[in-house]
Amino acid sequence: MDGFSVKEIVSVTMILFAIIDVLGAIPVIIELRAKAGHIQSEKASIAVLVLMIGFLYAGNALLKLIGLDLASFAIAGSFVIFFIAMEMILGIKLFREEMPETVSIVPLAFPLIAGAGTMTTLLSLKSQFQTQNIVVAIVLNTLFVYLVLKYVKWLEKLLGKTGVNILRKAFGVILLAIAIKLFRSNTHL
Repeated sequence: MDGFSVKEIVSVTMILFAIIDVLGAIPVIIELRAKAGHIQSEKASIAVLVLMIGFLYAGNALLKLIGLDLASFAIAGSFVIFFIAMEMILGIKLFREEMPETVSIVPLAFPLIAGAGTMTTLLSLKSQFQTQNIVVAIVLNTLFVYLVLKYVKWLEKLLGKTGVNILRKAFGVILLAIAIKLFRSNTHL
């Protein structure tokens, strides 16, 4: 069946929502905002949208062009996620803070939101769902990401300092587990 399908859009939206997990990333977003002073929610959301739609259409070809396979791409993303998790758990700083204006793109838009897990999911969804339905789901998820980024100060106030610290440590461990799972599922050890 060609064309737009509400069922497909809802399915893909839910799958991407779970993979992107922007709600779970709130502690990381708060920490990045604290380092940079602010997050450019529009810039980050546009970067997420462009990265996901671009990768949906050109991901396999782009990786082949530069001689990379999907597993290598996923492993590289797992290392970045691993270091972000270590920062959160141990309270150490690994990312340079000299260029805070770039925090909206790296590491926020990529690899945290539109990372290796999201990109590999997009390529697998392409084999199961109509591309136009995936694009609609990407747009819907990007709008939700934008709202979370835009209102992260309000969310921080709602959670409080203790709530944010607890969430940061807990999500750091979860993020570490995601990094290890991404690494393990893409290596043949």
